Amino acid sequence: MPQLTWLGDQAAKHTARHVPYRLLETVSQHGDADAANWLVRGDNLDALKALLPFYAGRVKCIFIDPPYNTRSAFEHYDDNLEHSQWLSMMYPRLELLRDLLAEDGSIWVTIDDNEAHYLKVMMDEVFGRRNFVANVVWQKKYAVANDHKTIAPMHDHIMVYRKSQSWMRNLMPRTDEKDRQYKFEDEKGIFRSSDYTCNKTAEERPNLYYSIAQPNTGAEIWPSKTRVWAYSREEHLRHVAEGFIYWGKDGKGKTPAYKRYKHLLKNDGIVPQTLWMHDFAGHTDGSRKEVREVLGSISLIDDFITPKPELLISRVLQVATQPGDLVLDSFLGSGTTAAVAHKMGRRWIGIEMGEHAHTHCLPRLQKVLGGEQGGISKAVAWQGGGGFRYMQLGEPVFREDGSISPAIRFCTLANYLWFLETGAPHTVAAFDTPLLGIVGEGENAVAYLLLYNGILGDRRPESGNVLTSVMWPYIQHLAPEHRGRWVIYGEAARMPESRRRALGVSFKQIPYDIRMK
Repeated sequence: MPQLTWLGDQAAKHTARHVPYRLLETVSQHGDADAANWLVRGDNLDALKALLPFYAGRVKCIFIDPPYNTRSAFEHYDDNLEHSQWLSMMYPRLELLRDLLAEDGSIWVTIDDNEAHYLKVMMDEVFGRRNFVANVVWQKKYAVANDHKTIAPMHDHIMVYRKSQSWMRNLMPRTDEKDRQYKFEDEKGIFRSSDYTCNKTAEERPNLYYSIAQPNTGAEIWPSKTRVWAYSREEHLRHVAEGFIYWGKDGKGKTPAYKRYKHLLKNDGIVPQTLWMHDFAGHTDGSRKEVREVLGSISLIDDFITPKPELLISRVLQVATQPGDLVLDSFLGSGTTAAVAHKMGRRWIGIEMGEHAHTHCLPRLQKVLGGEQGGISKAVAWQGGGGFRYMQLGEPVFREDGSISPAIRFCTLANYLWFLETGAPHTVAAFDTPLLGIVGEGENAVAYLLLYNGILGDRRPESGNVLTSVMWPYIQHLAPEHRGRWVIYGEAARMPESRRRALGVSFKQIPYDIRMK
């Protein structure tokens, strides 16, 4: 497969694995304390790495609106990045986003023509070309800039990729325009009429070329010379018997039509398409007004220049998610994705760096909890409620000398080690014993334990940070049915190596045997 190359590409392709794992610290709780929504303040590369032990493989939909690299002076972003720097910025973030995405998940990335085609090749490499779904063209403007010197831009791209073939798209909700097509009604219900012919000739499909009797006039009806009926004679007779033929309001029409009843639709929706017009998905002028209204701003200086409308995000979530699914936006901007996900009953994680995470995102999401009625609120009957946790990135877990920061608590390290060993987040909210869990069954099972930070109730080596023969009966008691191997992390091992081998114990010393993933 062709690969994209640029100045510094090799360093960029190794960046993700060298990003330090950092703590996530709660700054404040808003609304429902049990709500699993996070607003994270900090650099998104560090934040994505910090999320891996908790959410790897669990995010159903990722929507990101990264800087477009358009050489425009944005207040909140340095969007004037040299081309190779932009590519080096995007690559490791896409890698981490891929690791967070569920097997049946999808990622949607907005971009304009400046980098769209380079982004496509990069995402082919990161996600696999076979997982490319579509390039959705979104009409972001409804008015042409008549003073433009060349060709006025009217659209953005949305690159859509799936994690694997297990991703399934949803149908879009039916629009009022589609519903208006159902303008007839009889004793069986509301229906629309559809063509009873198809674009074939009598020579091609002779079995579909026959006469139909008009029941009220007695006329013999044939298809036109270039078409045939869409149904066989047997199917037509069944349609007649079941009342599916429409001959017009007076019943004396010259051609038959098929009655398509709304209540008999197998899929009550519309197949998503690659062209999203502004009346279907909103536009940038409307999105700027949304931000000003919800934040009380009257000047574009205080706004993001290119926020995305709530309607656009809602269309993405309609196609890609169900209520309760987890949505992630690591370029949260003014908070639109989190606001829309919240209103639509999805769980969400939003990451934003800088002061505007506090000045823009936090107040906007607080107003969402309070039931603000902007954007899609009326369309989804939003009345407020729910909650979220405001988080920030703390210090790295590991110091430059390889030692573990004294701020690291047992649960933090336990979550990280479980992810390091198994490649998946743990399902427990908190750990209260050294046994983190068991993977596999029978003699092939592996039990993982962590002896750290006084988990056994004491402080020094004899306390439980060190593996000793005296401690072994207690460890066995934690998993009495376990017959497989043991992987034990601890400060030191005072149990003889020969006995560890006999017991099937692999000891890993903290911090030297811990590696970043």
